Amino acid sequence: MKAIICGGGQVGSSIARELASERVDVTVIDQSPELIRRIRDTLDVTTMVGFASHSEVLEAAGARDADMIVAVTFADEVNMIACQVAHSLFDVPMKIARVRSQAYRNPIWADLFSRDHMPIDVIISPEIEVARAISRRFTVPGSFEMIPLANNRLRLIGVRCEEECPILNTPLRQLTTLFPDLRLSIVGIIREGKPMVPSGDDHLEPGDEVYIVIDAEHVPRAMAAFGHEEKEARRVIIIGGGNIGQSLAADIEERFSGITARVIELNKGRAEEAANALSKTTVIHGDALDPDILAEAGVSQASTVVAITNDDEVNILASLLAKRYGAERAVTLVNSNTYNPLLAPLGIDVVVNPRVITVSTILQIIRRGRIRSVHSIGENFGEVIEAEALETSSLIGKAIKDAKLPAGVIVASILRDDQVLMVTKDTVINVGDRIVLFATKDAVRKVERMFAVRLEFF
Repeated sequence: MKAIICGGGQVGSSIARELASERVDVTVIDQSPELIRRIRDTLDVTTMVGFASHSEVLEAAGARDADMIVAVTFADEVNMIACQVAHSLFDVPMKIARVRSQAYRNPIWADLFSRDHMPIDVIISPEIEVARAISRRFTVPGSFEMIPLANNRLRLIGVRCEEECPILNTPLRQLTTLFPDLRLSIVGIIREGKPMVPSGDDHLEPGDEVYIVIDAEHVPRAMAAFGHEEKEARRVIIIGGGNIGQSLAADIEERFSGITARVIELNKGRAEEAANALSKTTVIHGDALDPDILAEAGVSQASTVVAITNDDEVNILASLLAKRYGAERAVTLVNSNTYNPLLAPLGIDVVVNPRVITVSTILQIIRRGRIRSVHSIGENFGEVIEAEALETSSLIGKAIKDAKLPAGVIVASILRDDQVLMVTKDTVINVGDRIVLFATKDAVRKVERMFAVRLEFF
C-alpha cells in the first residue's frame, strides 16, 4: 500500500507515523524544510520539500501508483487542489482532504465535492469533529471520553479514578463477582502518564485514567461503580467563539434542549458573527481572563466551562479561573503535549486534543477491509477496533481462549443479534458477530496479519 501525505504538521506527521508503523509506503510533502527535516530524522518515510498541489511534486512523490492521498496542509485550497490534481492527472483511488472553512461545507454547495466537480472522497473538518467529541461528553457526566460503538449499543468510556472511587485496590477479576450482570470490560489504564494493558490481577489506583467498553444501557451503573454520579450539565460556558465554539454551540442548540449555553469571545467581529449564527445562545464580547466577564456569563452557576480558543495557555488559565469562581467542571482544548502532566493536578477535568481526534477520524477512513470503526486512545497507546466476523474466518466456532490472539489484544465485547454479550474466555465467536477489541500500537500490525483476510479488520 502506498500513501502520500500532504502536510508535515502535527496531523500529517502523526498520520505518517501511524501508517509507517504498519509498513505502509509513505511519502510526506511539505514546503517547510524544517518540518521535513524533523520528519526525516524521526520516521521511516520518504520526504519531499515542495508545494503539495503542484503536479510535478505529486508525480515525483509517486502519485501514479499511489493508493491514497491525505491532504492536511494548513491551507484548505491547497488540500482541495492537491486532491483534484491527484484525481485528474494520476487517478489516485482514495482522496482525503482537511477543510476547515465552513464556507465550503454549506449544504447548498453539496455538489462541489462530487466526482464530476472536485472529486474528494472524504472531507475532514477538525473543528466539527472536535465539537462533536466535546458534545458527546455531555451525555455521560463525569467521563473524559465517550464514543458510541456497534450501532450505539456499546460505549467506549474514559473515566478518571478519584480518591472516593469504590473499587480502588480491588483486583479486576473480582469485578465480575461484584457486578455479575454489568457488561463491562476494562481495556486500558493510563497511570501517571504511562499506559498499561490490564490483567485480572491488576487493580485501580487514585488518578488512574481508565478506558472501558460497556453496554450502553449500563453506563449509569458503571459510572456509579467508578464513583461518578455527576448530574447532567445544565449551564455551559464556551470560551472561544471561532469555528469550534460556534459548531459546539449549534450542536447544543440542536441536540441538548436542557442545556443553556453562553459564549465568550474576545474578538468583536467574531463575537458578532457568532451572535448572528446562533439563535438560542447568548454571546458575550470580552476577555475570559477577566473575572467581571466570567461573572457576567454566570460562571458561579455553570455546570461546565469549555475553553476552546486557539491559544493553549488562555484555555488553561481561563479554565482554572472559571473553576476558581464556581464552575463545576472544565473541558480544555490543548494542542501541545507539553502541559499534559500538569493538567489533572491543576484541576482540569477533561483535556481535548484536536490532533488526536483528527488523526483518529482519518485512520477510521483509511483502514482496509470490513472495519466498522477505529478509535485511538491515549497518546500512541492503542486502538479500539470494531469489525464483523465473516464466514471465512478460522475463528468461527472457536472460544476466545483458543483463538491465540496476540499479546496486547483484548476482546472487549461482542454484539450478536442486537444483544450485547458478557465476554469470557469461553465465549465462542459466531458468523456475523460484531466484535469490539482493543489492540496496543505494537499489536495492531499483528492483528492485521492475523485477521486481514479472514475477519477483514483492515
